[in-house]
Amino acid sequence: MPRPRSVLPALMALWLAAGAGALVPQATRAAGTGSAPATPPAKESKVTRESEAARQRHLQILQQVGRYEDERLQQYVNDVGQRVAAKSDRPDLTYTFTVLDDDQINAFADPAGYIYVYRGLLAHLSSEAELAATLGHEIGHVTARHSARRQAGAVASAVGATLVGVLTGNAGLMSAADLAGGAMVMGYSREQESEADELGMKFIGRVGYEPTAMLGTLEVLWDNDQFQLQRAREDNRSVGGRGIFASHPDSDKRIREATPLAPKFKVSGVEPRPDNGDEYLSRIEGLVVGTSGAQGVVRGTRFYHSGLGITMAFPSGWTLQNERTKLMAFGPAEDRLVEVSAQPIPPNTTPKAFLARVLQGQPSTTAEPLDSNGLEGYRANIRHATMPWGNKGPVAVAVIYSKGLAYVFVGATRIASQFNTFEPLFVSSVKTFRRLRDNEYAAAEPMRIRLVKAGPDTRIEQLAQQAPDPKYAAERLRLLNGLYPDKQPTPGQILKVVQ
Repeated sequence: MPRPRSVLPALMALWLAAGAGALVPQATRAAGTGSAPATPPAKESKVTRESEAARQRHLQILQQVGRYEDERLQQYVNDVGQRVAAKSDRPDLTYTFTVLDDDQINAFADPAGYIYVYRGLLAHLSSEAELAATLGHEIGHVTARHSARRQAGAVASAVGATLVGVLTGNAGLMSAADLAGGAMVMGYSREQESEADELGMKFIGRVGYEPTAMLGTLEVLWDNDQFQLQRAREDNRSVGGRGIFASHPDSDKRIREATPLAPKFKVSGVEPRPDNGDEYLSRIEGLVVGTSGAQGVVRGTRFYHSGLGITMAFPSGWTLQNERTKLMAFGPAEDRLVEVSAQPIPPNTTPKAFLARVLQGQPSTTAEPLDSNGLEGYRANIRHATMPWGNKGPVAVAVIYSKGLAYVFVGATRIASQFNTFEPLFVSSVKTFRRLRDNEYAAAEPMRIRLVKAGPDTRIEQLAQQAPDPKYAAERLRLLNGLYPDKQPTPGQILKVVQ
């Protein structure tokens, strides 16, 4: 069963259209994201209009997903990307390379030359050459004009039907594309992905990097596919929604196809470049792993946000999915969901009145005041609403006020007859919401990559015992260091650990 994406759009579409539904309220987001004129001037050229549309898409992505605030790393990624772009088949195009503040293991491209890589992917790469291969693949999608070639079969959003091109082959599963409006929700064909792999190898070969670096990038995707499958089997669930397996089709086939081709793209007469593994690792030391401070930090089943000064907890065994605009918590079988968002409190509006605006007149029951650790709120149950699984049933809604913000909680269970047992669980979770204590701000700091040198007796299992998150700690360390599923480090190897 695919993971439900969100309960809010189906439940409160009108309210969201008015501007609600963001965990980081609109007032705190980056400015400078105004929309383009509805009707371009008559003398404005098609090229100018397309350029402005691409710029607006770029600004929207930065607003919705977030730019990773590390200028040194941004400059490094841009330098590597520009080096590869200059040797591409369209060197005259203006390219912009951006690291996004999200832990997804992915990258994507806008056909106008905007290339995006998630910090989650950077954490799993091992060298500058692999970074160059990643960016070369995305540049390949742009130079081959894959978006134009598949325009007829794509499902486009109002943003403009041009934000496409995941490194992994399925644009519809990227949170960036989703948050920016969805753009194209159909992925590239395997043939187009293979073509982008080949173009990427060709471009980095022209620069002097070893084309086989593309294999390392593809192996990162394959290893994470297998890890997600392992987790799904252990959790007795399907891999869907935002799962990496769904967004990384045919990684193994792409590795098999690229392996014999890679040596052919090594260009004679070009001065070889080292893979610069040590340089790359030094650049990503301190990189945030998992959720960032701007999004709030997840520790097990507890959520912390130092900027907002709040924390809350969910039942044991639940999984938290933290995004820039909302926090979502899923029950073990993903048939229960609680979603949290925030909005500035309108002037002279009580929690009861605020919740009434949220409900938009929908029939409700159990309407009553709610107190959460000294914070005032209100809650109610909607009798019959469309749920994120597509069926109809009751939905629990609550609001709590804290420091000028209204925090909205929405809960649902896929099986309507189980709502009576779910409701107390929902209420108890909401009542864990409170302000951070002074001694908890340290826990709200994100986890980061640190580098250690392996000795003769270094074992992944020993390093995993020191990890801040014990769940799958050994597997995650192996994934970060290219040692999945069961390899051990070699003496002298520089390892990435999480602290």
